[in-house]
Amino acid sequence: MPTTLEIRCTDDECEMDMFELHYTYDMPEEVGVADFVCPYCQESAPLEAIEL
Repeated sequence: MPTTLEIRCTDDECEMDMFELHYTYDMPEEVGVADFVCPYCQESAPLEAIEL
């Protein structure tokens, strides 16, 4: 099963609630939430990982 990273956008003006990233290949250990942007508002600062 590929690794999954669940992310929420905390920007109050953004309509995106949460999204998932499915890694189908090995990602370097240093890759994290800060390396991505919200697909809706295109910002990276308000993103945070959802810890299950």
